[in-house]
Amino acid sequence: MKKIYARPKGLYRNINGYCPGCLHSAAGKIIMSVLEEMDLLDRTAMVDGVGCCANNDNYMDLDAIGTPHGRACATASAIKRCSPETIVITYQGDGDLASIGLAETMLAANRGDNITVFFINNANYGMTGGQMAPTTLLDMKTTTTPFGRNPKEHGYPMDMCKILSALRGPSYIARVTCIDVPNVRKARQAVKDALQHQVDGKGFSMVEFVSNCPTNWGLTPLESLRFAKERMLAEYPLGVYRNL
Repeated sequence: MKKIYARPKGLYRNINGYCPGCLHSAAGKIIMSVLEEMDLLDRTAMVDGVGCCANNDNYMDLDAIGTPHGRACATASAIKRCSPETIVITYQGDGDLASIGLAETMLAANRGDNITVFFINNANYGMTGGQMAPTTLLDMKTTTTPFGRNPKEHGYPMDMCKILSALRGPSYIARVTCIDVPNVRKARQAVKDALQHQVDGKGFSMVEFVSNCPTNWGLTPLESLRFAKERMLAEYPLGVYRNL
């Protein structure tokens, strides 16, 4: 019998603690599956952002370190410089990467640091109560924008793939999603391409996952997937933004 699916070796067999329907778990499984396929599990160090991302240590069997909020890219850059042979990845949310850690993200990308960033964009601060993030959509209600995001008051959603693609340093930037099976396959390929850029020493690479947040969006898991597909992807188009 041909095996078509198996749990990645690097995933612990404990119960997943993410909210029902959250795509964090799908992103984590893809990353671990690709690391196993590329025989990189024993060479990889993961830097966790603050928030839901910090749960990864409970599920992913990797050398890992937690960081102060927003400092994941700075920490990853330091690890890579001290240990160039190590595959260094970050796993961050939108508040961590695009708000509190915007300077660290921009500077690591601008330097072309040879690290790989995995960025989960669910348009809010997930763990701390659903506050507005830089990626929150216009008119989207959060705990800090109860009447919806108003561009005159709160500014416009930040497209991190476009912003980082304007810099000279990054070698690979892509945006994917795990909303459905065809997109999961594309996401897996993007993760593999990003990691291969690091293996080849090409510099900074990032894969953004457009995700959902059923709990803070106040939707069922299926409703949140429909919202992500109809609203999130309209604001954040999928595709490869940089591939040098």
